[in-house]
Amino acid sequence: MKDNTKGSLLLILCSFIWGMAFTAQSTATGFIGPFTFVFLRSLITSIVLFAAHPLLSRKARRAGHKPDMKRHLILGAVLGVILFGACALQQIGIAYTTAANSGFITALYIIMIPIITMFLGKRVGKKVWIGVAVALVGLCLLCIKDDFSVNIGDLITLGCAFVFSFHIIVIDSFAGDMDSVLLSAIQFAAGAIVSLPLMLLTETPTLPNIMACWTSIIYAAVFSGAMGYTLQMVGQKYTDPTLASLLMCLESVFAAIGGWILLGEVLSVRELLGCLLMLSASVIAQLPEKHSSIA
Repeated sequence: MKDNTKGSLLLILCSFIWGMAFTAQSTATGFIGPFTFVFLRSLITSIVLFAAHPLLSRKARRAGHKPDMKRHLILGAVLGVILFGACALQQIGIAYTTAANSGFITALYIIMIPIITMFLGKRVGKKVWIGVAVALVGLCLLCIKDDFSVNIGDLITLGCAFVFSFHIIVIDSFAGDMDSVLLSAIQFAAGAIVSLPLMLLTETPTLPNIMACWTSIIYAAVFSGAMGYTLQMVGQKYTDPTLASLLMCLESVFAAIGGWILLGEVLSVRELLGCLLMLSASVIAQLPEKHSSIA
């Protein structure tokens, strides 16, 4: 299997896992505050990844590869702070909007990534730009209502999308040759450390409330966190960041499908068309660019 295909498949799986997480996150808002949720999911995720790291990195150890711990700690801390900001904004926003809207608006980082990377001097291919344009139309069909209303939850989630775009860019710029599982474990540990004081200062979590939504916390921690973000880091090693953002934005499509199957939510014809356009965008972006040859 080619590396770019491998990376794309891993990122699509990552998107599926993330898409299914929005219902869990929305359910948790009825029982615990956003910082409590972020702290618990980050703590559990880091524990799972640290426990799994010796098994998953056995091949690298046999080959004599030892990770640069100082470099992993520094980058992991930076990524953890960025990820905390994104997750906290997403969890705050989802309390004031629907799970579907949260998924759709979070996916707007597909528009932000190429713009930011362009300012950083990185060339973006024409087909990727076409894919971004098609995906934007799809997102509009999915998100914008007839009265063009936008609530505070939507605006907060838009900030989440902006922070997520930087998370993707930092991974692409600095994490390509690093131990993905170890780096992911460190970033979630950093996220737990940052969220703990905010939880204690602004919220009053109770054990009954935590237990009332424990399945949501476990899904977000083990699947969306430990599996999803590790798949993101591995997949991004083989994928252009703009293409990666397009593939990962499919989480909004999977969120809509999950709502339809699990919650009985019905998609309108317009929303179904939006899903189709976003799927088409991911295919367009993966088409090879034509290079002119010199005779």
